[in-house]
Amino acid sequence: MLSDPLSEVLSLLKPQSSVSAGFEAGGDWAVRFEDPMARIKCYAVTRGSCWLSVDGLTEPVRIEAGECFVLPRGRPFRLGSDLVTIPVDADTIFPPRVAGDVVTLNGGGSFALVGSRFAIEGRLASLVLDGLPALVHVSGATDRAVLLWLVEQMRREVRDRKAGGALVAQHLAHMMLVQALRLHLDDAATSGTGWYFALGDPQLAAAIEALHADPARRWTLRDLGRIAGMSRSAFALAFRKRVGETPIGYLQRWRMLLAAERLKQGAAVSAIASGLGYESESAFSNAFKRTMGCTPRSFRTGA
Repeated sequence: MLSDPLSEVLSLLKPQSSVSAGFEAGGDWAVRFEDPMARIKCYAVTRGSCWLSVDGLTEPVRIEAGECFVLPRGRPFRLGSDLVTIPVDADTIFPPRVAGDVVTLNGGGSFALVGSRFAIEGRLASLVLDGLPALVHVSGATDRAVLLWLVEQMRREVRDRKAGGALVAQHLAHMMLVQALRLHLDDAATSGTGWYFALGDPQLAAAIEALHADPARRWTLRDLGRIAGMSRSAFALAFRKRVGETPIGYLQRWRMLLAAERLKQGAAVSAIASGLGYESESAFSNAFKRTMGCTPRSFRTGA
């Protein structure tokens, strides 16, 4: 059975520092959210509607009541009743607070939102998150019901602080991200460059699944092209265009992500090297340093 690349990649993320709360607004309003921690955010609009503008994206998006949006890459963003009101800084109306409460702007009444944000382990974050879309907007009635339930459960867990709540909140955060990305991938209009977007192409997805199923194998373009049902040259071109790197480059980066996870778990460098298809420990160490910016031993010690 071939592997599930989306599950495997996202399993490397370790959600932590989850915070869930609500926000209500009235009249003309706009808030600018900056987050130096670049946390993943998942929100659901429960009343009214708003405009969402995300840094790096050219077009604002209208979010209606009952719809959800996820910001997997933690970019700064703006929410507002319109596109012209000058936004206030979120830090001025969202002081340090108890998780689970509701912040009100202009007396509330016309707009309400609930959501959660969570940090992930930093050392692997950029390598994983850079391949994800900057915004996932979920508007389908069936689709959003699942995310709305997850957001509400997260809010309850953080607010009620029951035994085991921290662990439940961590799993809910992971589920939010996976569910949103799964729904986004099913959208025929989804486009972009990166490993995630390639999973929406059945031919490229088959090749990526094969790479994940046997990362130690000495893969060739001919092998992967055959799995994708394409010629060697056509596959190489399509993969590079959709993923943004060569198939072998992708394979090496995936190997290094696996290696980093195994190093954190205490595996020996020699065992990791042989398990990922490297003939020598030095060859593996050089490849690791090129991708991760440090030696395997430095990574293990956090140097």
